[in-house]
Amino acid sequence: MLSDIEIARQAKLKPISQVAKSLGIPEDDLIPYGRYMAKTDKKGKKKGKLILVTAINPTAAGEGKTTVSIGLADAMKKIGKDVCLALREPSLGPVFGVKGGAAGGGYAQIAPMENINLHFTGDLHAITSANNLLASIIDNHIYFGNELRIKKVTWRRCVDLNDRALRNTVSGLNWGSTREDGFDITAASEVMAVFCLSKDLTDLKKRLGDIIVGEDYDGKEVTARDLKADEAMTILLADALKPNLVQTLEGTPSFVHGGPFANIAHGCNSVIATSTALSYADYVVTEAGFGADLGAEKFLDIKCRTAGFKPEAAVIVATVRGLKCAGGVKKEDLNKRNDEALEKGLPNLIKHIENMTGVYGLNVVVAINKFLTDEDGEIQIVRQACEKVGASVALCECFAKGGDGGKELAEKVVAAAQNGGKKPTFCYDDKDTPKEKIEKVAKRIYGADGVIFAPAAQKKLAALSGAAEKMPVCIAKTQYSLSDNAALLGRPTGFKITVRDLIKRGGAGFLVALAGDIFLMPGLPKQPNAEKMTIDENGVISGLF
Repeated sequence: MLSDIEIARQAKLKPISQVAKSLGIPEDDLIPYGRYMAKTDKKGKKKGKLILVTAINPTAAGEGKTTVSIGLADAMKKIGKDVCLALREPSLGPVFGVKGGAAGGGYAQIAPMENINLHFTGDLHAITSANNLLASIIDNHIYFGNELRIKKVTWRRCVDLNDRALRNTVSGLNWGSTREDGFDITAASEVMAVFCLSKDLTDLKKRLGDIIVGEDYDGKEVTARDLKADEAMTILLADALKPNLVQTLEGTPSFVHGGPFANIAHGCNSVIATSTALSYADYVVTEAGFGADLGAEKFLDIKCRTAGFKPEAAVIVATVRGLKCAGGVKKEDLNKRNDEALEKGLPNLIKHIENMTGVYGLNVVVAINKFLTDEDGEIQIVRQACEKVGASVALCECFAKGGDGGKELAEKVVAAAQNGGKKPTFCYDDKDTPKEKIEKVAKRIYGADGVIFAPAAQKKLAALSGAAEKMPVCIAKTQYSLSDNAALLGRPTGFKITVRDLIKRGGAGFLVALAGDIFLMPGLPKQPNAEKMTIDENGVISGLF
């Protein structure tokens, strides 16, 4: 089989104007970025059905959630449905770090792959610039007399690369106002969250103004609006806020916009892109990051609560290899049959099914993402386990066959969506206290016995008042386990999660609970993907995946 990058290069992409035309978007409403990418700020008149794609907890084996999302949309198109995608933009951190590219794989990719994985239309650079402009305005204000009497600065700079050396820094050495400082990765920044949760430019400006940058000498919060930074930040983000339109290798329209991580942020593409997609297609396939305990929970409890979305069905992606990995098999042994480990890993999948159906009331289809080494007997074990708990199951071979490999999944998703018109439910109520919200997510979604709040978190909880008490919670924890301990695989029991600190995100409108040893700035692995990449004299890139 050809490599992912060769498949992408041989694909005959349509000019983006033709892709837009298939949705009913006239060429005059496009802002082109070359032949195959464009932005648009116009909306159609349809009211599509939203399909959420999520997954088991990620493993070293890889689950292929983006690949399945793309293949599902292509398959729905092949069975005659009017469909488009709404996905996140890749961050350069994972691209050059562990994962490599994040535009799908095999015959289920969005394109042009190299552009999307690298600088794309510049959105993440704009978000980084807006974040760091605010940081420079804070320091400038302090330098020229500190009229706002800022005592404590909590705002951090960001960069869209993994760099553990920047987690903790010291700033201000050259002008006599030194402080402990640091960087977050752009995908985990509050500006990214604001960008993705804003409904329009007016909402963006308000949210940017509400960002809390620190405290004054009286303990009062200081905001970006107090510093008069909100207008300039909005100007930097105005063009980026328009969603990006690209296509799959099979020509299915795809809105790709915004890219927060789900382990340390809310993990969903922009509200604007999702609402735009829903206005142009009968079905919209969207994806939430990492496992259903992170991305799907935050998609439902934060994004849907904020924007009023309601998915008609949920797809949970699982692989035989991933389930064996969750059952304790080492990466080098995943191609060997091991039914005992497979059975041991299955409870992780079952827990996610129970959460989506029991907590959120969604119709679920399990997509078994097939690898060449999977045996029929192994696939049958997964099927039977899912059917035993009442979940619909479909084999997905989109990586190898494109849309043709996802027709069974597409048919079952359409059937689930037809019967999905229930009132949306959430894991917790708005009236719950922040402590109760965190405890409900931990107990109902993770299966924890409870939550331990460290002194710093207790102090922050006690200080919350007013609108902050009604905010949803965004728990930042490891993606590899239902717990906050990456070593507890499968479906652990008898554990508690530890919340060490709490961050109030005034602009994003949620509270971030830092659980376990999660960092807001990832580091590169021992052998980063960047070392495997090459570019020849003609500018042809290899090793991006």
